[in-house]
Amino acid sequence: MPTYKAPVDDVKFLLEDVFGIERYNNLPGFADASPDIVEAILSEAAKFCQEVLFPLNRVGDHEGCKRGPDGSVTTPKGFKDAYRQLVEGGWIGISAPTEFGGQGLPVLLTEAVNEFLCSANMAFAMYSGLTQGAIAALYAHGTPEQKATYLPKMIEGRWTGTMNLTEPHCGTDLGLLRTKAVPQADGSYKITGTKIFISAGEHDLSDNIIHLVISRIAGAPEGTKGISLFVVPKFLVNADGSLGARNALVCGSLEEKMGIHGNSTCVMNYDGATGWLMGEANRGLSAMFTMMNEARLGVGVQGLALSEVAYQNAAAYAKERLQGRALSGAKFPDKSADPIIVHPDVRRTLMTIRSFNEAARALVMWTALYSDIAHHSEDEKQRRDADDQMGLLTPVIKGVLTDQGFANTVMAQQMFGGHGYIAEHGMEQFVRDARIAMMYEGANGIQALDLVGRKLPKDGGRAVMAFFNEVQAFINEKKSDATMKPYVEPLNVALGHLQQATMWFMQNALGKPDNAGAGAMDYMHLFGLVALGYMWCRMIAAAGVKLKAGANGSAERMNSKLVTGRFFMERMLPETAAQLARIQAGAESTMALPPEAF
Repeated sequence: MPTYKAPVDDVKFLLEDVFGIERYNNLPGFADASPDIVEAILSEAAKFCQEVLFPLNRVGDHEGCKRGPDGSVTTPKGFKDAYRQLVEGGWIGISAPTEFGGQGLPVLLTEAVNEFLCSANMAFAMYSGLTQGAIAALYAHGTPEQKATYLPKMIEGRWTGTMNLTEPHCGTDLGLLRTKAVPQADGSYKITGTKIFISAGEHDLSDNIIHLVISRIAGAPEGTKGISLFVVPKFLVNADGSLGARNALVCGSLEEKMGIHGNSTCVMNYDGATGWLMGEANRGLSAMFTMMNEARLGVGVQGLALSEVAYQNAAAYAKERLQGRALSGAKFPDKSADPIIVHPDVRRTLMTIRSFNEAARALVMWTALYSDIAHHSEDEKQRRDADDQMGLLTPVIKGVLTDQGFANTVMAQQMFGGHGYIAEHGMEQFVRDARIAMMYEGANGIQALDLVGRKLPKDGGRAVMAFFNEVQAFINEKKSDATMKPYVEPLNVALGHLQQATMWFMQNALGKPDNAGAGAMDYMHLFGLVALGYMWCRMIAAAGVKLKAGANGSAERMNSKLVTGRFFMERMLPETAAQLARIQAGAESTMALPPEAF
């Protein structure tokens, strides 16, 4: 049976030693995130995830959700009680605005808790994760009346939220959508159409479900310029806040899926459902992107989360499984064979996953810190710069963390040999659940195109140049430190590869866009490796400071970080050279064959 232990100490190291959250006490919420509060939140979240959610992960996978003849959906056994505990613990509103009942704490803490939730039970965590995205969109773009009506109950968790974009004929290209919105005399709209792949679209966990639905108002321009966003509740809400009549929407069917069986992925049919415009007419995509950006960061966290729980189980198995003898001679002669942890290739596999996980967690925390600054700083330039970095890093986190997260679950499964293919050990579920993260909220190829086509040239390259300058400044500051040399020198080489790739696109993609398309995925992963390498250098610097100060009982963990970081620099970061070569090869061979040759 699989196990899980939330990485509380690693998160605390990042918050306290690497990013020094106390330096941001001038921002709203940070002063309230005292060390004892942070400790309590992380410890209680870990306890809830380990003791309540993780035991339900396999239950949800085996039972799945069930749809009744009336379109109602029943979640797996234990989910309702677990969700009740989630609500009572206030876990959904950790970083939500206090004016609507949230705790107003930094987004950093929400991302840390969400990692624990997703590692423990990704399908369950999606119900609250989507609600958090809907809360962000409503807070940013809803009318005062909409905020007052929906936010308090959603932040509390009594009501949940969804996002409805995809249609049977229309995935990434939202300009093709057909769902109609017909204006009514009272200011509302009648929404008619079908949406597919709607996570948490119908279930029995909450009293109401608030659907955010993109649609086209009659007479609106064609394409993405004619898209509007609507709030469409499952139950209409009376003037006094009580629930009224059932709206004209229903779950038509549940999708049969490869994984995340405990989450209800619905086909949603809207048959003249009553909805209200959110934001401006024909400007729905900008409002929806608030939710999508939140969701993309959340999906990146899912990639990390599944990689973490898969690693923990693979490492435990490698220390227990007896198989063969070490190449350099028996290490446990009193046993019939050595545990497979003695074999270099097993070590290589585990170190590959571990070194990614620790850096990926740091990258998520760093980006979440930018989110806090962008939303709360009183300095306009600081807000702008933080928003720049958020926009730049979002496709990297979504694409790289989910691609590598899935690859890591497969590698962790491989540690078990044939046993990894058997459900008993839980590894094959981690693989199946992790696979969806590469696809939804914009498939990873789209993330790469977004990075290369939109984020790099945006504002004259202001964001990417700021990233380059920050990493280079860190390298210059640390290069004379002998203890940092094994880390900053490889990072400097990798940063050079990223800068060369960026310049190559500038010189070769404007006149031939296929060059950008052919190299986009390699560029995204090249960027990701540099960002992860930078995170490792920051962690190594912090670990060094901690060790010099006596480490306060954490010397073993800090020394492990020095070794794990060196492995990343020596064995993973050099991949940037191959990625640069592939980018500079251009699109000629990629695009040469005619379609009929495939």
